[in-house]
Amino acid sequence: MRHGLLAAGYLSVCLCGWRAMASAADPESRLPAIARQVPVPLAEHPGNIYLEGEAVSVRVGSEIPPAATTWILYDAERQRVAAGEVGVRAADSPAISIGALPVGWYRMEFFDADGQPAGWTTAAVLGRLAAPTPLDSPICVDAAVAWFARDDVAEQARHASLAALAGVNWIRDRMTWREMEPQRGQFADPPTNYDRAAQVQCEAGLRVLQVFHLTPPWAGDQTLDGRRITARFPRDLRDMFRFCREMARRFHGQVHAWEPWNEANVDTFGGHTVDEMCSLQKAAYLGFKAGDPQVIVGWNAYATIPTMHHAQGLADNQAGAYYDTYNIHSYDWHHGYLPLWEPARQAAGGKPLWVTEADRGLPCATPAPWQDQSPEHELHKARYIAQAYACSLSAGCQRHFQFVLGNYAEDAHRTQFGLLRQDLTPRPAYVALAAVGRLLAGAKFETIWRCTDQPDAHVYLFNAWPDGVNRQVIVLWAERPVDWSDRNQVQTPWPLPEQLQIEQVYDYLGRPIERPHAIGGSAVFAVCAPGALSPRTPPDPDPDPDPAPVPPPPEVASPFVLQIQMPSSLRVMIQPIEWSQGYEYQVPVGQEVPLVFFGYNFSDQAAAGTVEVEQLPDGWTLEPMRWSLETDAMDRCRFEARLVLPAATAGQSLAGVIRMRGDFGAGKKCVLAFAVHGKK
Repeated sequence: MRHGLLAAGYLSVCLCGWRAMASAADPESRLPAIARQVPVPLAEHPGNIYLEGEAVSVRVGSEIPPAATTWILYDAERQRVAAGEVGVRAADSPAISIGALPVGWYRMEFFDADGQPAGWTTAAVLGRLAAPTPLDSPICVDAAVAWFARDDVAEQARHASLAALAGVNWIRDRMTWREMEPQRGQFADPPTNYDRAAQVQCEAGLRVLQVFHLTPPWAGDQTLDGRRITARFPRDLRDMFRFCREMARRFHGQVHAWEPWNEANVDTFGGHTVDEMCSLQKAAYLGFKAGDPQVIVGWNAYATIPTMHHAQGLADNQAGAYYDTYNIHSYDWHHGYLPLWEPARQAAGGKPLWVTEADRGLPCATPAPWQDQSPEHELHKARYIAQAYACSLSAGCQRHFQFVLGNYAEDAHRTQFGLLRQDLTPRPAYVALAAVGRLLAGAKFETIWRCTDQPDAHVYLFNAWPDGVNRQVIVLWAERPVDWSDRNQVQTPWPLPEQLQIEQVYDYLGRPIERPHAIGGSAVFAVCAPGALSPRTPPDPDPDPDPAPVPPPPEVASPFVLQIQMPSSLRVMIQPIEWSQGYEYQVPVGQEVPLVFFGYNFSDQAAAGTVEVEQLPDGWTLEPMRWSLETDAMDRCRFEARLVLPAATAGQSLAGVIRMRGDFGAGKKCVLAFAVHGKK
């Protein structure tokens, strides 16, 4: 277990504050409405995925050897459902007709004439959505359609269809900058792979969140040996502004939100400092809004454990005006979301918190390209899905994107994340996602119903629209904060009052069940009339519950942006807390270090003004401390300084923050703050 237990002050009074903050500033209200219909499967039923009431036919894929002669169909509990003969194999892979099946996940196993295993495949039956997925539903998925189905419109449509059938609202895709702008100012002619993918996902009725990274070689950072490092941000932020402006114009109405980079704080995606992330975010935001004022601009998603160090860096740089949503990624246990995400809620500053990647990976049990999980691990992941969404929404998240729809394993760790298999057939977790998408459609978290005498019971109350009807949906399970190997080993008596009027109970796969006498590691959904279960007031409330974050004063985005350019070699990785990761500048003490700055004018008018240092640690020397600058419209100016850090005395810190403020007239002020470490 990587992290500790939830804080004792897990009270609705805290959570209500976060909900109010998020609802007060909803950027989605500015988006144009989309014509969303109730999704139906494609005619070919990709992935052997059907809706309740349809006749199921399971295709015998090419991976099933010709020696297969018989088959047995099992459900998720490995109960035998049907059996038969494969029949004559056709070149186009024959389908085995099963007939109507109830909602659930199914595994078809094949055997040769001697009764030996000869491969297997899967199928699913989903509950029919009775109404279109609400446009404010928090149930989203990362799908990377343009990468999983590169230059294959039919395959892109299959991915988009399967996401829509699962009741997903937003879908996250990926773009490569260098493919869209191979040379500065020269953009790829449409339609490209990314144009087609965006159109296909919109036609499926999905909101699209797009993320890009990988700087084109012509704009990349330079290391000391002269190589271009495309994992790093562009050196000239005008390149970022122009690319974002062009993309916002080009994908207007098809891409509804953007993330300008992915996990920039970690080494894999450049290992950037907080100030670098803030300066890039400002340029990107201004570019996107210049191209499409209505589009949502998210923070360039932060990865690893959120830290107050990072949140403070955003505040120091006054970056809050340059994102509509604060976006993070989380691969931690869901039972730790509430305390772990406190810095992220602070950084959001009252704006919606989006978790655009989230999962707990499980090891692969078979080799590439399938890289399937063991049957036990498949069910572990399926049980996890509803719990993760419930905990995420209760911890302040407004949109939660499960990672990832397609078959994806990280070979370095032999870890599988995909909800679907190599041929789009479902893992049980896909069916679990569809249950959440249907039963928590449009969900708004209400509170946690405390079970003081059952510490392993978890009961979360939501207002939602299952089957298009406003209802209170209660998600409950019993579990301890343990790792995969120890999960699903706890049971506790049914914790809800016997007199509670429940209309229907569903299991973690969305199958209707009778009200159970006990709950365990598989989540259960109880659907009731609105307000049927009132929040329970704890008999002994915590005397000092964690306060809800206080939104900072409103900030206004300025067209002026400051940037420091330090050599990549002068960066050092820091870990403010365990499992976090970030970078700061490190310079030798007692030596003069040259600093290079740029001031960008992203307005349509020339301007003149000043930049002054307003914060410098005691004993540090920076010369000069004030600059007079002039810039043309859409241009930048360079200015320089010399920094000297003194040798530290006993007990003196070798780290500090330098803060500068620019003033180019009304509405044209800007801030840059960056941390520096001294190296003896």
